[in-house]
This record gives sequence, structure tokens and C-alpha cells, in this order.
Amino acid sequence: MPHSSSFLLGNVTVGSGELFLIAGPCVIESEPHARKLADAIQRITSDLGVSYIFKASYDKANRTSIRSFRGPGLEEGCRILRAVGEANQLPVLTDIHTPEQCQQVSDALGSVDAMLQIPAFLCRQTDLLIAAAKTGRAINVKKGQFVAPWDMRHAVEKIRDSGNTRISLTERGASFGYNNLVVDMRSLPIMREYAPVIFDGTHSVQTPSGGNGVSGGQPEFIPVLARAAVAAGIDGVFLEVHDNPAEAKSDGANALHLDLLKPTLEKLLAIHAAAKA
Repeated sequence: MPHSSSFLLGNVTVGSGELFLIAGPCVIESEPHARKLADAIQRITSDLGVSYIFKASYDKANRTSIRSFRGPGLEEGCRILRAVGEANQLPVLTDIHTPEQCQQVSDALGSVDAMLQIPAFLCRQTDLLIAAAKTGRAINVKKGQFVAPWDMRHAVEKIRDSGNTRISLTERGASFGYNNLVVDMRSLPIMREYAPVIFDGTHSVQTPSGGNGVSGGQPEFIPVLARAAVAAGIDGVFLEVHDNPAEAKSDGANALHLDLLKPTLEKLLAIHAAAKA
């Protein structure tokens, strides 16, 4: 059902009652690669009638190792995101990490419809939430692995009290011992009391820092958890998608292969339709 706090982002109505998709590579690896994935995912979502937001990070500031690839940086990364958004007429999403970056990123993205994402580790950072809110851009806050779902209302209040009502929350799993995450599906209806809710099916199967300086993952469980989340009731699905996860420069171990996106979405749409019936 539609959420009482639904809002418009380009041609996507977040919380409309219709399932939408946020998808793309974890990090911008190159402009040709970003354009290739945006084109491929857009063709799939267009065929299925699914509203789509392209996502990719210009900088992954919380990589496990200092030697890990972080991305092209703010200036070049936002140029690429803006180019993808303009060429494909798509809204885009990217992470921000400091209060100073909020307006810089918003300005660099220009007239492209964009959503600024607060990474899970930073979801309690008041100055970051306020600065993001003041850009006027839509804000997606990832629930920290260490935060109870009912406590996410405080993040929403910080943004709303700063004058911005275009807010969504994303579930990406909770820490369960060391190097492991679990998803409590009760968090979805709980957080949906505060804002539209998105389920991150790829980070939820991550094994954080579970390798030698990199995070591992169990991508075979992405469709399983995503199906459960859609059945439980959500507004959107977040998936990191790559055409060659084994060679991805970030989070390849928990990315969904591009070839699996269409069959996964078809099942999610069928479950969504049955849940609404």
C-alpha cells in the first residue's frame, strides 16, 4: 500500500505502493562501465515496468583495507553520475560521508534528480544528516548494523526537523557476532512507520571484513532474502549489480550478477502483486 510519506524523485514515486529498484555497481569503476550497467539495467526495468534509480559511489570511504580501490573521487565521480543521469533520464543515488560533501555533491550533480545516501556507519551523525537535509535532495539513510529499527525514527526526525521530508530508510542487516549479518524482517514494518523502506538485498548477505582485508559474501541468498522482504512489505529494493562480480573493484563477493537481475525481479514482482491482493 502507498506510504503516507511518499515523495517524488524524478519519474520515481518513492512509497507509491509500486515496487521500485535502486541498482548499479558498488563503486564507479569507469565511465564506460557505469554507462554499460545503467543501460543494461534500464532495459530490464523498462521491459518489466519497474521504476529505476541508478546507484554508484564516487568514493567508498569505509573500505576494510587502505589498499582497496575507493573510486574516482567526488569531482570525477559526480561528473560521471551526472552524465549517466542526463543521458538515460534517470535519477541517481550516491553516498556522502562528511557534512562538507553534501552541498558539493548536490552542486556537482546539477539538474539531475538525485538521492543522497547516508552510509550505515554514519546514520547517527547529526551534522551529516542536517547538512544532507539542507541540500533539499532526497535522502536515503541506511540503518546501521548496530542500530535497532525503532531507533531509526531519530534519524528521520533530524532530517525532517531540518526542513526536508523526502526521506527513505534502508535495511541492510544487523551484526550477528563477528563478520556476519542477519536480517530481522520485523525491522521492515517497524521502520515503515517512519518513512518508506528499502531492502538492500546485497549488503545483507555480506560477511563484513570476512576475508584478508576485504569483505566476503553469500550472493546465493540475495534472491531468498529479497523475496522475504517483498512479502513482508517494502517500498523498494536496493541491489548492487555487476556484469562480472569476480572482477568487481568493490563488494563483488556480495553483488548480484547482471544475468540474474531479470529473473530475480520477475519473482519479486509476482510476490509483490500477491501481497497486495
